[in-house]
Amino acid sequence: MLQAAIEVLSRNPAASLGEIATAANVGRTTLHRYFAERSDLLAGVVAEGVARLDRATTRARLGSGSGAEALHRLCAEYFDLGDLLSLIFADPQLVADPAWATQVCDDDFHSLVARGHADGSIDPALPSTWVQSVLWAQLYAGWSYLAEHDVSRQEVLGLVTRTVAGAVAPRR
Repeated sequence: MLQAAIEVLSRNPAASLGEIATAANVGRTTLHRYFAERSDLLAGVVAEGVARLDRATTRARLGSGSGAEALHRLCAEYFDLGDLLSLIFADPQLVADPAWATQVCDDDFHSLVARGHADGSIDPALPSTWVQSVLWAQLYAGWSYLAEHDVSRQEVLGLVTRTVAGAVAPRR
C-alpha cells in the first residue's frame, strides 16, 4: 500500500485515498484499516522514505574511496528512489516531519565531502550543504528528464552523475 501511495502521490499529490487503494489493489476499507486518516498514510510514507534512504545510503558505502567516488555511488543509489524523493521534496509538510530531519546533510555526508576536500576530488570552496543541494537538484532534474523524454534510465543516470561530478570537481 505504501508503494502504491508513493507512486500515485508522486504523480498527483492531491490524489484521493480511493485512488491509492485502487492502485494498491485493495479496497478503501482495507486501506483505512492500516491508515485511518490521510495524515497516517503520509506518516507511513515518511517512515518508508527514511528507511529506503537509509538502505540506499548504506549500499553507497560513503566511507569508501575518494569523496567524489562515494558521492557518485550515493547519486546512483538515490536515483532509484525517484518517485519517493520527488514526493517528499514536493510536499513541505513531509520534509518538516522530525523523522526526515535526520536525513538532511547528516554527519556521514559531511564526512564524505570533507574527505573529498582533503583528497582533492571535491572543490574545497563548496560546503557540504551546497554539495547536497547540487545532488538533490540534479537528481530531480534527472527524474523530470526521464519522465519527459524517450531515454533509458541508464542514460539519464549517466547524465546526472556526470553533471554532479562536474559541478563538484575542483577548479584548475
